[in-house]
Amino acid sequence: MRSVNQRYLETYIRLPEQFRGLEPTIRERIRQRLTRGKVECNLRFDVNPGAQSALILNEKLAKQLVEAAQWVKMQSNEGEIDPLAILRWPGVMAATEQDLDAISAELLSGLDATLNDFISARETEGNALKALIEQRLAGVSAEAANVRQQMPALLNWQRERLLNKLKEAQVQLDGNRLEQELVMLSQRIDVAEELDRLDAHVKETYQILTKKEAVGRRLDFMMQEFNREANTLASKSINASVTASAIELKVLIEQMREQIQNIE
Repeated sequence: MRSVNQRYLETYIRLPEQFRGLEPTIRERIRQRLTRGKVECNLRFDVNPGAQSALILNEKLAKQLVEAAQWVKMQSNEGEIDPLAILRWPGVMAATEQDLDAISAELLSGLDATLNDFISARETEGNALKALIEQRLAGVSAEAANVRQQMPALLNWQRERLLNKLKEAQVQLDGNRLEQELVMLSQRIDVAEELDRLDAHVKETYQILTKKEAVGRRLDFMMQEFNREANTLASKSINASVTASAIELKVLIEQMREQIQNIE
């Protein structure tokens, strides 16, 4: 059995002809244990050439052959009845058929053991991926904190910049109008809400990573939410440092998204 990453579960099963009837059962057992990935399950069945098989005598056919041989001898009064020749006659002797029910039971037991090993390996890989994603989440929090720390100075700088432009242009605005302009300007560049949502997404993602269930799709959704906030942050940026943080956020988010493709 082997698997490659895929968002949804897709199974490919190849069985010898005598075990084709087990395919629905095998497919269902895989579906009960796995929820995503392109899973290939191949079975090769080889008969042991040295295995001892019991022989079955077709007594009815053997008796008919003996009677036929006796009749031929009576007609020609020649030759002897050769027991070995009768035994070699097609259909007189046959090996016992393999117990396919017993073999099928062993096969399904082996499938369960393989799935256990497969899931155990995935869990080990999942723990490693969890650590990598948590590192990126810490990076997201650090970038958000960096931007948050800069915002008061940036808002004040933008306020002073507007006042200087008005002064240079010798434009006089009454107090209320000036305050409205400053508020509108602050709203266009203020990213406090985006930063708050980023922090909330980080906390939610940490919680998802602790769940003992399939979380791949929920993490996919969270990456979309992270991207939305990072894009808004970049579009509102008026400072090279904030732009750099927005770019770093997108890099971290993309790294997490790539790792999440490996998580069930």
